[in-house]
Amino acid sequence: MSQLPGDFQRVAIAAPGLLGGSLALALAARRPCPAIRVWGRRAEPLETLRAAIAPRADLDFAASTDFAEAAAGADLIVLATPVGAMRETLLSLLDSEGPPAPGAVVTDMGSVKGSVVAELEPLCAARGLRFVGSHPMAGSEQKGAEHASDALFAGAACLLTPTAATDAAALERVDAFWRTLGCRTHRLAPGAHDRAVARISHLPHVLAATLVATALSGDGADAGNYAAGGFRDTTRVASGPPEMWAEILLENRGPLSALLLDFREKIGELLVFLEAGDRENLVRFLSQAKERRDALYPRPPAPAANPPLS
Repeated sequence: MSQLPGDFQRVAIAAPGLLGGSLALALAARRPCPAIRVWGRRAEPLETLRAAIAPRADLDFAASTDFAEAAAGADLIVLATPVGAMRETLLSLLDSEGPPAPGAVVTDMGSVKGSVVAELEPLCAARGLRFVGSHPMAGSEQKGAEHASDALFAGAACLLTPTAATDAAALERVDAFWRTLGCRTHRLAPGAHDRAVARISHLPHVLAATLVATALSGDGADAGNYAAGGFRDTTRVASGPPEMWAEILLENRGPLSALLLDFREKIGELLVFLEAGDRENLVRFLSQAKERRDALYPRPPAPAANPPLS
C-alpha cells in the first residue's frame, strides 16, 4: 500500500481490548507504519495478539506489559483504554524510561470527547506533545482481544474532534492515519461529538437495556424463549460490558439526559394514541420513523426477474 505524506513510523497502542487489538491487527494487515507496539496490563490478551500477528515475520511488532518498551520512540500514541483510565495510562507512558519521540502525536478511541479533550489536550501541550481527539465508530457487544478483527474499521466513520488549540499538521496526519485503515473521517467540535453520539450510540444502548429489563421481567421472564430476530437485533447492544457502559453514560450524562426526556415525551404520545384507539396518529408516528430509517439505510434494489425461457 502506498504511504501518505507524514505517515507515522512507530505507533504505540494502549491497550489490547477489542478496539486496541483490532487497531493492531489492522495496522499489521495494511502496513501504514513500519513499527507497532502494544501495551497492556495483562499478558494474556497480549499473547492473543502476538499469536495473530507473529506469522507476519517481516513486521516490527512487540507487545508488552512494560510501559517503556511500548512508548520508546513512538511518534503516535493511541489510547484505547476506558475513558476514565486515559490520563493515568498516558502519564505512565510519558514518564517511563523509554519516552515517545519529541513532538509525538497522541490520539484516543474514546466514545466521549468533552471530558477527554479538556483533560488530555493541556496535559499533552505541557509535555510538548500534540493531541488530536478521535473516535472510530466501530465495535460490537463483545470485548477483549480474542474478538479483535483487522476489518473492524473498514467503512466505519471516524469522528475527529479538533479545538482551537489543535495543531493543524497533527490533525491532518491523524486524519490520514484513520483513512489508511478504511475509515470515513469527519470533524466535529468535542461538544457536538458528544451530542451526536448520545443520539446514535448512547441512547440506543440505554433503550436496548431498558427493553430487556422491561420485556423479560415479572410475568414475562420466560417470553424470551419465543423471541425471534426482531427482539435479538433490537437488544443486541445490551450485551455490552456493563462497567464500561456505565462509565460512558455517566461521562456523557448531560446530552443523554436531555434525549431521555425527549424520549419520555414520545412514549407519552404513544400511550395517548393507544389509550384513545387513535389509529391515524399511530400510523403517522410509525410512518415518520420508517421514512427516516429507510432514508438512512436504503434497501438494496430487488433482483431483476429471470427472463422467460425461450
